[in-house]
Amino acid sequence: MLNLNQPALGKANGKIILMGEHSVVYGEPAIAIPFPATHIHATITPIEGLVQLDCVYYQGDLASAPQHLENLIAVVESTVNELKQELTNFKLTIESTIPVERGMGSSAAVAIATVRAVFNYFSVPLTDEKLLTLANISETIAHGNPSGLDAAMTSGRHPLYYIKGKPFVPFNLSLSAYLIVADTGLKGQTRDAVASIAQLNKENTETTMDAIHHLGDLARQAKFAIESANPVTLGLVMNDAHETLSSLGVSNERLNHLVSTARTNEALGAKLTGGGRGGCMIALAADKDTAARISNALVDAGAVNTWTHQLGDE
Repeated sequence: MLNLNQPALGKANGKIILMGEHSVVYGEPAIAIPFPATHIHATITPIEGLVQLDCVYYQGDLASAPQHLENLIAVVESTVNELKQELTNFKLTIESTIPVERGMGSSAAVAIATVRAVFNYFSVPLTDEKLLTLANISETIAHGNPSGLDAAMTSGRHPLYYIKGKPFVPFNLSLSAYLIVADTGLKGQTRDAVASIAQLNKENTETTMDAIHHLGDLARQAKFAIESANPVTLGLVMNDAHETLSSLGVSNERLNHLVSTARTNEALGAKLTGGGRGGCMIALAADKDTAARISNALVDAGAVNTWTHQLGDE
């Protein structure tokens, strides 16, 4: 007999685009890594009556949640239906440390954590394939035609090497270094940045595509540096990528200031991450003490938050 009196937990982590933002749209490779320093916890507890939702945006009946949460409603309904259970008698609580609209996979992580919590609540084993299928229901509502990268990253433990239209390739993170992520406090402007590069490509195809291809080469170099356990080379590649992305107009003054601050404080490399024109930047540090110094300097320079993650064994 199922014990429905025990709360059930589902977890998911954030994600970071390490290399390849924007150039991935044009068929070049990208590298994404899981970022457990930020996470989602979804908890289901038994109650009597209608399903309740408790999150930072809304508290109340799930069925009456506002439209901007329709992707969450859909994933709860679809998961419960998949398990042939009734949509009643429980409360879903979402707790998140992943900032929204920063390119860190927050919507996918909510879906992943929720699906895991529902399956755990009903004591049913969950395969990775089923997890990603159900999470994709939410991502399709949130993003239209998602690549699946966010769902794969927020549910997984390994970096992924990704080329549009091809299967994800997991690989090992053989690197002793620390990654610092800093939030500019500005929402990322992915759609505008993508449109801007497309316009640049129309106006000056040769120069734009040279930059795009260079970003692809840098992503390949980054993968080799990671697999070769060479953080110094990875840092240089990150620096090069930021300058190239800046030349395409997808950085801004605040991102550039934080990148410069990280480099001044002995970062091996630093760059924007995600869509750009806001959102977050990342910096690579050789050791824990340097990472702490960089993190503090970034806050002093205007970052609204920072997170640090150890990439490998020191």
